[in-house]
Amino acid sequence: MTKPEILVSGSYPDWDMDGFRKDFTCHMLEEGAPLSTLSDALRARIAGMAFKSHAMDPEMMDALPALKIIANYGVGYDAIDVAAADARGIAVTNTPDVLSDEVADLAVGMLIAQARRIVEAEAWVTEGLWAKQGAFPLQARVWGRKAGIVGLGRIGREIANRLAAFKMEISYSSRSAKETPGWRHYTDVAAMAGEVDFLIVALAGGPETQGIVDRAAIEALGPEGMIVNISRGSTIDEGAMIEALQSGKLGSAALDVFENEPNLDPRFLKLKNVLLQPHQASATVATRVAMGALPRATLMAWFNGQPLPTPGNGPGRAFPETA
Repeated sequence: MTKPEILVSGSYPDWDMDGFRKDFTCHMLEEGAPLSTLSDALRARIAGMAFKSHAMDPEMMDALPALKIIANYGVGYDAIDVAAADARGIAVTNTPDVLSDEVADLAVGMLIAQARRIVEAEAWVTEGLWAKQGAFPLQARVWGRKAGIVGLGRIGREIANRLAAFKMEISYSSRSAKETPGWRHYTDVAAMAGEVDFLIVALAGGPETQGIVDRAAIEALGPEGMIVNISRGSTIDEGAMIEALQSGKLGSAALDVFENEPNLDPRFLKLKNVLLQPHQASATVATRVAMGALPRATLMAWFNGQPLPTPGNGPGRAFPETA
């Protein structure tokens, strides 16, 4: 039996490629390579695409005239022009649920590590300062304080659930109120920021959330406040955040994502009140294996005429991480 042909865009680990090759005839497109590297005949046949790249724009879609489904690797889909896909009748899917707990774990871990200055405290020991200068300086408390979640989708809710176990008061911002156990709802991020100690950003990226944590929200959080971002760098006014961290108008930040990653604004590297991570919130073996399985299952379902396990775009099929 002839295997369906798919285009595999980006770099995948061996366990994913083994799965793709088992079920499909795979044509590879390396990160950044133009579609013109593929023959006209091949591009005219490709109906399915496994996507793990940085951009899928209308011109690329037009270069694949038979394309009907893009199976995105990851919950974020802001690298794909979903409106253009809608206009061309192309389904776009993502990988929700399988990474929510993993991302929430790191968000809470970063919050605790920054509030309790765990990285600095380790250096205090390893550099011999404990013996030379005595006890490490006192840090901020974590439990019992106030947390504000920007975006209460799947990931945001898992973060809130974890912080509730730390006896925190939970607030969240979203377009509409959710069914929550006594948590406070805001529609305005700055208003919420002025009432909490920790502001955790858990939104999908894209134009709708660009700079939603703006200068007003950052300054409302204040000199004792902390921003934690595990969403997309685009969701925060990064320049305003850096200036506030430099001036002391914002207390601290714990960041897994950045506007121009992996090429960070060099000002971040000079700050003592930031914890920096390399966009690795979902980066465990178990979660990445599960993430890779979903695009394969989605593509196979489409080629077999079955319902898609993770439908994303189109009428009545809104992406689940949109707050």
